[in-house]
Amino acid sequence: MSLDDEARPAARLTVLAGPSGAGRESVVELVRARSPSVWTPVAVTTRPRRASELDGVHRHFVTPEEFDGRLAAGELLEWSRLGPHRRGTEITPLRRRLAAGQPVLLALDLDGALQVRARWPKARLVLLHPPGRPPELPVVAAFDLSVSHDRIERVVDELVGFIGSSFLAPARPRPRG
Repeated sequence: MSLDDEARPAARLTVLAGPSGAGRESVVELVRARSPSVWTPVAVTTRPRRASELDGVHRHFVTPEEFDGRLAAGELLEWSRLGPHRRGTEITPLRRRLAAGQPVLLALDLDGALQVRARWPKARLVLLHPPGRPPELPVVAAFDLSVSHDRIERVVDELVGFIGSSFLAPARPRPRG
């Protein structure tokens, strides 16, 4: 490894989680508009592609057998079942982006976030919850940050700042001798 590699800060994975209807996707779109360097993974799904969707852009559409194979091979960081279909996050593209120093933002439900925490302990988890409905303390304890979705601009400001602080301190060359 060269000193250039050691001096480049490493990015972290940030997971934005919340209950259905919390507004995760809207927040992610605005974070990416403000911070284009933030990368969001494209989910793998077994559901059929809709006419307006492009494979590899909106989602990666796979057969249930392909999904089973990826799951068995340990290629999915997390996954869930939505009705008769499944969706998940591939781990290899995520690792590549982080290794290149690019911050990653992943929007998931609460269960998905907890799967990520179990498999990737260094991930930073952000809980997004509706205003006036504080989440239960055991749920909050699993997260690094809890944000009430009262005003989207404030939520985006807080998340952009949190992601910006998610860079690990750069490695320092060790003195010889």
